[in-house]
Amino acid sequence: MSKVVIKNADEIALMRESGRLLADVFAYLDPFVKEGVTTMEINDLVERYIVEQLQARPSSKGQYDYPYVLNASVNEVVCHGFPSEKGILKAGDIVNIDITLEKNGYLADSSKMYLIGDVSPLAKRLVDTTQQALWHAIKMVKPGVRLGDIGNAIANFAHQHGYSVVKEYCGHGIGQQMHEEPQVLHYGKKNTGLVLKEGMTFTIEPMINQGAAKVKTKPDGWTVVTRDKKLSAQWEHTLAVTAEGVEVLTLREEEQHFLK
Repeated sequence: MSKVVIKNADEIALMRESGRLLADVFAYLDPFVKEGVTTMEINDLVERYIVEQLQARPSSKGQYDYPYVLNASVNEVVCHGFPSEKGILKAGDIVNIDITLEKNGYLADSSKMYLIGDVSPLAKRLVDTTQQALWHAIKMVKPGVRLGDIGNAIANFAHQHGYSVVKEYCGHGIGQQMHEEPQVLHYGKKNTGLVLKEGMTFTIEPMINQGAAKVKTKPDGWTVVTRDKKLSAQWEHTLAVTAEGVEVLTLREEEQHFLK
């Protein structure tokens, strides 16, 4: 297993800038993710903004031969949803937009759920609970904490609300590479796993299902869906472990209240 890459202050400053730019992408995107828009239109909008306005690189494109700049995962799609001209967003949909960005050699990775038009209370509850699960985990991050405790807390939070946690996909270390050590599982046993240290950078990105945890991959080799066709939600942030606790490098303006 490769070693965890500890970042120094200069490297974290570069990642902070990438994270700030990625938060800016979502702020730009917010008004456009609505009923009647296709997921491919969203993809193209994001690509132009990152390249032309931010002079940065949409780093999902070409990663593992992935052809687009984002994942657009609608309703029962758990992750890695392909943008599509036929993927017209309709009222009642929930959609996860997952974007990665590279600037000056360092990466940031984040995703956000969007509610399209009037969404059912059950769908909104899933989205809100998934976001709360992520922030519940983020607030635990500090030197000395074990990853198993974080995963355990996420799973317990989801289960207490009647949901299941996808186990096949996890958070990951990030820096100059998209996927570094450690793997950050969204389930686990207390008092197990890697001990966090200042300078570690990684994502937490729980995928939480309305029904059973089982998933399957579509024939395109990318799109992952729930086996029971029930809804799935995900939120993601890139984090840095600080001496005092945690810095959310991809923090968006509307999430400031979560820090309190």
